[in-house]
Amino acid sequence: MTGLQEPDGEPAAEPETEPETRTLKLTASLHAERLDKVLVTLAPEFSRSHLQQLIEGGHVRLAGQPATVSSRRVKSGQLVELVLVPTEESLAFRPQTMDLAVLFEDEHLLVIDKPAGLVVHPAPGNWSGTLLNGLLHRHPGAANLPRAGIVHRLDKDTSGVMMVGKSLQAVTALTRDIAARLVNRRYVALVHGVPADAVFTIDAPIGRDPRVRVRMAVVAGGRPSRTDVRVLGSTGGRDAVTAVGCTLHTGRTHQIRVHLASRGHPLVADLVYGGRLQLGLQRQALHAVSLSLEHPISRLPLSFTCPPPADFAQAWSQVTELPAR
Repeated sequence: MTGLQEPDGEPAAEPETEPETRTLKLTASLHAERLDKVLVTLAPEFSRSHLQQLIEGGHVRLAGQPATVSSRRVKSGQLVELVLVPTEESLAFRPQTMDLAVLFEDEHLLVIDKPAGLVVHPAPGNWSGTLLNGLLHRHPGAANLPRAGIVHRLDKDTSGVMMVGKSLQAVTALTRDIAARLVNRRYVALVHGVPADAVFTIDAPIGRDPRVRVRMAVVAGGRPSRTDVRVLGSTGGRDAVTAVGCTLHTGRTHQIRVHLASRGHPLVADLVYGGRLQLGLQRQALHAVSLSLEHPISRLPLSFTCPPPADFAQAWSQVTELPAR
């Protein structure tokens, strides 16, 4: 494992920010108003929902006492104290110390073995502790790059090989190569059931699921998406599980998960798309096993392979003796 460090080898200091405290003595015009509405007057640049979170989090005092109920009615003459602690979202683009398994690194390119459970990019519910936070800590130049150099993503619970650009020239070249389908990405997965064909292609457009907005789906009018699939082994029987290898020709959100689920073969333990817990897995059975590309600057061919982590390898071994590659 390689720790995220500055070029001189010393860990960068985490930024420290003292939260601002604002006070307001209530006038007669605010008598009997809700506490959260009063705070909008005191801190108009923040949303009411965020101010309500500050109230519930114990960051507001009324007449010298903690006030944790947004609907509480205030009285004229009371003193309101509001501590403006940083929002979770404000932490999204701050450097954070992180250990990464580095497969390759030079001044333009970083290739890592991403563990399952690591969120790649900040989003609601995951504003900190993401790969982006780690990249900002690893090299200061990431702050000047789009998405800190992230040119493709793996889902939170997908493990495996992933590349990141470290210079603007590299990010531009990698983005272009992905669009031109010059980057080869191969995955292995465990799915429920047994596909009818040993080798097949799923060519179906993917877009937001109109019924469940947190999911993607095969929908008319979605973005063109293509996945090649080959069967590598199967357990057979009533609760059959099949080991498959997948090659992406496009990189849509949740592409492999959506495509295989659309054929009636959701990934094992992928509860979002209809999978069931099986073979001891507690996360979706998907691993990015290899990545082949040309170096974004030198154009020399590069190829990387990541063996699956222990949980996936243990489940895979129950389905086939073939290596997951």
